[in-house]
Amino acid sequence: MTDVVLASRSPRRRDLLDLLGVPHRVVPSGISEEALPGETPEETVVRLASEKAESVLKETPPGALVIGADTLVVLDGETLGQPRSEEEARQMLRRLQGRSHTVLTGLCLVHPPFPAVRGLSRSRVTFHPLSEAEISWYVATGEPMDKAGAYAAQGLGAAFLASVEGSFYNVVGFPVDLFYRLLPQAGLSLPDLRTAPR
Repeated sequence: MTDVVLASRSPRRRDLLDLLGVPHRVVPSGISEEALPGETPEETVVRLASEKAESVLKETPPGALVIGADTLVVLDGETLGQPRSEEEARQMLRRLQGRSHTVLTGLCLVHPPFPAVRGLSRSRVTFHPLSEAEISWYVATGEPMDKAGAYAAQGLGAAFLASVEGSFYNVVGFPVDLFYRLLPQAGLSLPDLRTAPR
């Protein structure tokens, strides 16, 4: 069986690989996640996903599949990362409420001797209007603090989503459909990776 390595600490990505029945282990890359000058958000997520996967590949045995992923929330051309404080989380949610924004995830699969395979998933998310009381309550739950854009579509934040156009799992941070479509280009298929039918 192929050794599958996830180059990410994200519990959401782990959960989605579990959902697919793919045994894996986690080896965080530790790379800097800063955008480069002049880089578009689309270029940033694909580059970072690639750098994460390539960095972790050096620490894995031959024949392994290394998965790198990076997700950004984009509003008015500005990227919203993970909030560094509760006040910053409140500010992000104030900006998102009642409006639409874009969620981008770059995905990179590295499975030598095949060339690295890269892809981009894009979803449009619309929030319901939120009151200050709702925003304060949500921030107090602690859920926004390690999420890009300060919300979790798969958690309590789901209550605020009016609509999602595109992959919902992209909004969670791991576009399952894109992963499935990229696997053959890396010389693999989902049945190759699963332990047993579910």
